[in-house]
Amino acid sequence: MGKAGLHLNPAFRPGGFSEIGTARATGQHVNPMPSIDQLNSLPADAFVEMLGGVYEHSPWVAERAWARRPFATVDALHAAMAAVVRAAAPDEQLALIRAHPELAGREAVAGELTAESTGEQGRLGFTALSREEFERVARANAAYQARHGFPCIVALRLHAARETVIAEMERRAAGGARDAEIACALGQIEAITRGRLDRLVTT
Repeated sequence: MGKAGLHLNPAFRPGGFSEIGTARATGQHVNPMPSIDQLNSLPADAFVEMLGGVYEHSPWVAERAWARRPFATVDALHAAMAAVVRAAAPDEQLALIRAHPELAGREAVAGELTAESTGEQGRLGFTALSREEFERVARANAAYQARHGFPCIVALRLHAARETVIAEMERRAAGGARDAEIACALGQIEAITRGRLDRLVTT
């Protein structure tokens, strides 16, 4: 039983998206997504339990967004969370960026991605690249990390095919000022997290 009388959707727990996929595949019941009104009624700890994983390994975003309730829509919830990030100290923003895994990087190879990242990378086949694609991505990741000191973040939901993602990574690895890339990374994270909220909360 979750807080405020809610049965927590498995997606709100670590590995939750994987649990949902398994449950649906085996015909088990999956609790419906909570409404924005239900979310607004939650105390801080339950709110963070539900949304703490929306921003990769950064539950502080949900913690600070809770104080901005009530939210009229999922868009308003996302805007509040994005505003928390924009108002954060530069070192917090950089830590958030660095909390994200590289595309097809070490975490993916080791099977250490969060359930959210696994699903996002898997949709475009980044968990099953050809050798040539893997080498291109690895070169782009290494060049970008060496230039800027943080991973190249691309919102995969904005792309229909992995070739355009790889091309963007190569373009960004080849140039660009660090401050501009920090701003770009935060913008990409906004797009990523909007997609995650769509899978967690309904208006």
